[in-house]
Amino acid sequence: MNNKEILLVVDAMSNEKGVGKEVIFQAIEAALAMATRKRYEMAIDAHVAIDRVTGNYETFRQWLVVADDDEEFEGEETQILFSDAQKKQSDIAVGDYIREPMDSVEFGRIAAQTAKQVIVQKVREAERAQVVDMYREKVGQMILGTVKRVERGNVTLDLGANAEALLPREEMIPRESFRSGDRVRGYLKEIRSEGRGPQLIVSRVAPQLLIELFRLEVPEISDGLIEIKGAARDAGLRAKIAVLAHESRIDPVGACVGMRGSRVQAVTNELAGERVDIILWDEDPARFAINAMAPAEVLSIVVDEDAHSMDIAVEEDQLSQAIGRSGQNVRLASQLTGWELNVMSAADADQKAEKEIGVLIETFMKDLDVDEDVALILAQEGFSSLEEVAYVPEQEMLDIEEFDADIVQELRSRARDVLLTRAIASEEKLESGDADQALTEMAGMDAELAAKLESHGVVTVDDLAEQSVDELVEIGGVTAEKAAELIMKARESWFADESTDTGE
Repeated sequence: MNNKEILLVVDAMSNEKGVGKEVIFQAIEAALAMATRKRYEMAIDAHVAIDRVTGNYETFRQWLVVADDDEEFEGEETQILFSDAQKKQSDIAVGDYIREPMDSVEFGRIAAQTAKQVIVQKVREAERAQVVDMYREKVGQMILGTVKRVERGNVTLDLGANAEALLPREEMIPRESFRSGDRVRGYLKEIRSEGRGPQLIVSRVAPQLLIELFRLEVPEISDGLIEIKGAARDAGLRAKIAVLAHESRIDPVGACVGMRGSRVQAVTNELAGERVDIILWDEDPARFAINAMAPAEVLSIVVDEDAHSMDIAVEEDQLSQAIGRSGQNVRLASQLTGWELNVMSAADADQKAEKEIGVLIETFMKDLDVDEDVALILAQEGFSSLEEVAYVPEQEMLDIEEFDADIVQELRSRARDVLLTRAIASEEKLESGDADQALTEMAGMDAELAAKLESHGVVTVDDLAEQSVDELVEIGGVTAEKAAELIMKARESWFADESTDTGE
């Protein structure tokens, strides 16, 4: 094959495969270099350069320049030390190559053997790179493909234009099956790097797929009249989606349901019968949580902002519906709202509220040295800590009917004195490096966690009891559940002495 035929081969393959000529040139150069290396028994490094205009090519033997003290020096066949390279070329640098011309091999027989394999591989890599570039901006969108093959539960989708995507078994709706030729919608989740190159990964369990399907079925969403605020799914079984209308004349829930349920039914059919609850979003977290608990009716709700949780009370006969099968309803509502939702009966909620108020009353009576009536008023008015008594705007306390200015001033002064005393005690403990023994020996506490707490000034059980769940998670690096356990355990110690004195 003469040099002009090389140019013809490059033109033909570039047009056939739809890849740049430079890719084909590089493939042929790699094939010629491989064929050159095979002519020698020793392991040499060959480099071939083809003139892109004339098709003429030259072959060089090359050595990589490495530092004199490089411990990974492999030998003189393919590498050369920097000091030796400088003798040949004074302006050489580590990482450059020293090249010497050598005889070129003929291209004719290679075209049918070595070059063919290299060219095919390079072309495949180039095609895959083109596909990746084409779909990179579509990550996070819904795509449509045709089932090409099913292997070990994984589905390969043909997206057209030589593009393929993988729908892994773990990203499929449970009990869902496909056959060759089926048309499938999925959410383009990511472009994953694998050994054979980048792979488009599609998901049918991602909540975003639910959002995209509603965007497809409900024109008001695409027009910006309705906004989807979030979604949560138990794939194949049940889902919740929160919507908000930006036009007062539009009912967002009704628009998403459609005439006789046509729109939501179309989404359900696409998701293998997955039941979808459409929830009205509200900027008030409590109201949003009440909506999210549908179809159960909420009697009362108590918000704990420190623990980022809500206690939700329902009628006894609605408790199972509120929780859902295997906790499905409350779990999806928690995911949708971003709050931990604790569902209980009205009786249990009353009992818990009474217990918590009792704890607060004991706390205020002990720390503020007040009688039960004053402590009860504080608890009923929503005060839950000494910090709130000490630092909330004074007018909030003056608005309490039973309190006058003198009482408010005295309560705030006592609360600040207690907080200051505790802060001084904690500082002294921290400086001494001697954490309270009761803290270090508390159930669930270990030496590492105790040291982290001490470094942040939490050196007594009382210090721990005053932390919020979020603060303890940040300080100790523990889970929210573990933090809540430790805090509740620490708060038990506040009243141990009082219980003993009263004979409880």
